[in-house]
Amino acid sequence: MAKRELPLDQILTGDCIAEMARLPDKCVDMIFADPPYNLQLGGDLIRPEGGKVDACDDDWDKFDSLTAYDDFTREWLEQARRILKDDGTIWVIGSYHNIYRVGALLQDADFWILNDIVWRKANPMPNFRGTRFTNAHETMLWCAKDEKARYTFNYRAMKALNDDLQMRSDWVLPICSGGERVKDEHGEKAHPTQKPEALLYRVLLACTKPGDVVLDPFFGTGTTGAVARRLGRRWIGIEREKSYVKVAMQRIESTLPLDESAMETVPDKRSQPRVAFGLLVESGMVPAGSTLMDSKRRWKASVRADGSLTCESHSGSIHKVGAALQGAPSCNGWTFWNIEKDGALVSLDTLRSAHLAGL
Repeated sequence: MAKRELPLDQILTGDCIAEMARLPDKCVDMIFADPPYNLQLGGDLIRPEGGKVDACDDDWDKFDSLTAYDDFTREWLEQARRILKDDGTIWVIGSYHNIYRVGALLQDADFWILNDIVWRKANPMPNFRGTRFTNAHETMLWCAKDEKARYTFNYRAMKALNDDLQMRSDWVLPICSGGERVKDEHGEKAHPTQKPEALLYRVLLACTKPGDVVLDPFFGTGTTGAVARRLGRRWIGIEREKSYVKVAMQRIESTLPLDESAMETVPDKRSQPRVAFGLLVESGMVPAGSTLMDSKRRWKASVRADGSLTCESHSGSIHKVGAALQGAPSCNGWTFWNIEKDGALVSLDTLRSAHLAGL
């Protein structure tokens, strides 16, 4: 089959497997997939007051058997792996109906699972029949192409988003409702399983960079495209239902991207140029002969001309000396050591950031 040019910022109308087959090898940086859950609902769900629950009972979510569902999953994952860049990642979201089957097939396809993220719904739909626990979460599997892939993970941005605490693998976010819920021309909700933009915002912020290409093979009403446009990412959507394509395009066209400055995040230290402490000594930011001390002023170390330290009976790098003084197996000397300026202690890490800003 002839491969097409990369259709950036477009919705491809058709079967996801066939449309992915027409895309070039290794052309996208991230895939977010919200495949059919194969809910296999048995009859209508009725609320206590007698109203019918608007559940997902569309034809696109129905498969003749679990074998048919597995075959479908295997085929779209094969194409997803082919078009994903070697250092790209894939996210797949699902419920207990399908996520375990998808997870096994991801591993069969040689994807490397990095995390399973539990999306805890702050306002879940109750269990109206009272026969089971309220289903209050969905699971996302985040995978790289293999164990050694150098995938993007904006760790510091996630930490900043979480009030300077490490982002955990359980995310408490509300389900899509109110003004965010996309309506059709009759004023009814356009899609039964529309995902909240906050969920996609966190996913894209976590593992893509501005300008990266994000593919969603089950595009629905375009949440992935709307958030990608907002964050300055390029996107490709695939959707077979024409009614969804129409509302998705209208939605994305009305989405305003952030200013370029607002798209910037806290840079990940692993992506910054490596700075040796000796460079700060050479540049005069920390002159040879300076005295360094820890934040509690327990130890004072002298800086030598080659960037090594001497303190008590210990000598060596800022990391080695800091570890030896504390009797610890390791030490981050950049945050442990400080220099006094105008009566206040300034960490070496702060001076390193200033040095990088001046490059």
